[in-house]
Amino acid sequence: MREDQALEIAEIFRLLGDSTRLRIVVCCLNRPKNVAAIAAAVGASPSLVSHHLRLLRSCRLVRADRHGRRVFYTAADAHVRCIVNDMIDHAAETEGASHHIHPDNEAA
Repeated sequence: MREDQALEIAEIFRLLGDSTRLRIVVCCLNRPKNVAAIAAAVGASPSLVSHHLRLLRSCRLVRADRHGRRVFYTAADAHVRCIVNDMIDHAAETEGASHHIHPDNEAA
């Protein structure tokens, strides 16, 4: 992995390390939503949600689509959906679950 790639990935995880931003991304996984709907779903003010959306857009985690005067946000692509859904599944696993061993002998 190149250093620039490592820095970009670290920034993505840093952004997702904030629970409000993570909940905003989760809110946008399945269908486009406007700022008001996202704010209501995550329990934050529209101005705070807009601020977080700017940061999430800058790292290509969400994208904005304008329809007339309204802007709708959704997960940027299938990679984002996969990463977030995999982490949700990971967090939901019961404690003490066995870890899979990959052929290269690294624990998953």
